[in-house]
Amino acid sequence: MTDTMTAAVLAAPGTIELRNGVPLPQPAEGEVRIRLEGCGVCASNLEPWAGLEWMEYPREPGDLGHEGWGRVEAVGEGVTDLAIGDRVAALSYRSFAEADVVRADMAAKLPAALDGQPFPGEPLGCAFNIFRRSDIQPGQTVAIIGIGFLGAVLCHLASKAGARVIAISRRQESLDLARHYGAAEVIFMHDHYAIIDQIKALTQEAMCERVIECVGKQWPLDLAGELVGFGGRLVIAGYHQDGPRQVSMQMWNWKGIDVANAHERDPAVQMRGVREAIAAVADGSFDPAPLYTHRYSLGRLADALDATRDKPDGFVKALVML
Repeated sequence: MTDTMTAAVLAAPGTIELRNGVPLPQPAEGEVRIRLEGCGVCASNLEPWAGLEWMEYPREPGDLGHEGWGRVEAVGEGVTDLAIGDRVAALSYRSFAEADVVRADMAAKLPAALDGQPFPGEPLGCAFNIFRRSDIQPGQTVAIIGIGFLGAVLCHLASKAGARVIAISRRQESLDLARHYGAAEVIFMHDHYAIIDQIKALTQEAMCERVIECVGKQWPLDLAGELVGFGGRLVIAGYHQDGPRQVSMQMWNWKGIDVANAHERDPAVQMRGVREAIAAVADGSFDPAPLYTHRYSLGRLADALDATRDKPDGFVKALVML
């Protein structure tokens, strides 16, 4: 083992450099170093990739990678729950590299049942946490707007919970994926008022007890508010990172709806979702394999980011494999 590694560096907007000889990070007290097997690519990577005025470039080696998994190869003082050789999914932030350091309590062991399987724990855990915040009950009608990675996982979780799931998305392949994961009805996201009319017809004008918005754009957010029934809950799961949003507070107030911004930032809650996802995949109750559609080497991280932005045919989730 050497004391250096290879890491991807976001050198400038739209430019990735693969650097060799990067110093291998050393775990401090309470930390472990993970020899990474892979890292998922998140939609939140796209704004830094495109360029943000307030962001400084180049970024640190491995920066933006936060969906990593691999094996513990070094432990810091005071770490007792993890040992060298343990396979883990981690919430770390420089995982577009061969290795990353993370607090030991931000890494969850992967059981032997998951050996050989990729496991981007952060996005899976995120979906499980969004589901919990949605408070979905048996017999409810749940509309999910935007069927990418998160939307597909939520279709599975909501349908398994006994809800009637209506999936709304722009692409036929996304709607087919929603059907695979349990959606009872699918609607093309093409015309605002036509969608509202279809939901009215499917619910006898009662609309939906729960609506989960997974797109992160203004129009889907507007649509989501329209689809919630009186006293229902609007769950915002989309990343609204490209500027302020306007909402129809009059409508939200008139309907008396609850609004949940469902991305957790408490590390303990984030890890709860990761562990729930690990358990569900390990016991066979959820199979994420159809979601991992595109795989790239670390040297092709730029291509992985472009695919996440452009969504070529069949695209759901890109994994960078080490």
